[in-house]
Amino acid sequence: MNCPCEAFGALSPVANWVAFAVFGLDPESHAGNAVRFFVFEVPRVLILLTCVVFVVGILRSFFTPARARRLLAGKRESAGNVLAALLGVATPFCSCSAVPLFIGFVTAGVPLGVTFSFLIAAPLVNEVALVLLFAMFGWQVAALYAGTGLAIAMAAGWILGRLRLEKWVEPWVYATPVSGTPADERLTWRAQVCYARAAVRQIVGKVWLYVVLGIALGAGIHGYMPADFLTACLGRSAWWSVPLAVLLGVPLYSNAAGVVPVMQALLDKGAALGTVLAFMMAVIGLSLPEAIILRKVLTLRLLLAFFGIVALGILIVGYVFNAVL
Repeated sequence: MNCPCEAFGALSPVANWVAFAVFGLDPESHAGNAVRFFVFEVPRVLILLTCVVFVVGILRSFFTPARARRLLAGKRESAGNVLAALLGVATPFCSCSAVPLFIGFVTAGVPLGVTFSFLIAAPLVNEVALVLLFAMFGWQVAALYAGTGLAIAMAAGWILGRLRLEKWVEPWVYATPVSGTPADERLTWRAQVCYARAAVRQIVGKVWLYVVLGIALGAGIHGYMPADFLTACLGRSAWWSVPLAVLLGVPLYSNAAGVVPVMQALLDKGAALGTVLAFMMAVIGLSLPEAIILRKVLTLRLLLAFFGIVALGILIVGYVFNAVL
């Protein structure tokens, strides 16, 4: 699939020169295609990532988890699930902050189902992935990703809320005293720019290696993976392709920026869009590290229910889009 952003067109001759002139590889060979893909994608994705993180950093300076908690406290489940999912997309959140966020939301009176809608949407509908998908695949794929991710977060949170599983939360969570929330500080424009720069240093500095490894994996798939084999395993005609993609995605620990190049290579080789979306969502939204972290506040039964419902939603998304696209 071609990148809709023409600003990176100058990278193509550079990638050709490096792969075919510097390394002397045959343009028709597997190695030549793999190296060209890698040299082209590394600067493109890293430049996109830096720009996206800076802009997102500006936007995130308007939102804090404390502000989201106050907005959601006391909300009814139906409206709260929708609002929580939307706030989850805009609020800074990573797996390592899942426990304090969960405790803060629950002790502040946010319903359990609404809390889960927030916790699902925050990592699943990643704004960095959203912009990268738009830049690399177009608005249709980006809109599919955002819409289905929000739908999973809202529906899963509502279902978990209807099941009344509060008794499956670890008892010590409800005994945690509610700490006071300091008043939100309004940042000046200069402070917001500094916040965005710090976000670039922190996020890009932390994930660039995952991005390069993801591109390397994508390059291997692009250059060496037989298209017929991949189509047979992950094409829309194979009923097992979506469950297989989810199972493959869960044990992988990566970020959205690292998964997008792999997604591109899979689509170029003939994998179905629904299957690839399911793979990406499983990597981002059902990671084992997050499960281990959440086990501190959730009993095993609630953790399995949480992951099971989210996984079911991802499976439905994969099958539906494979059927209609």
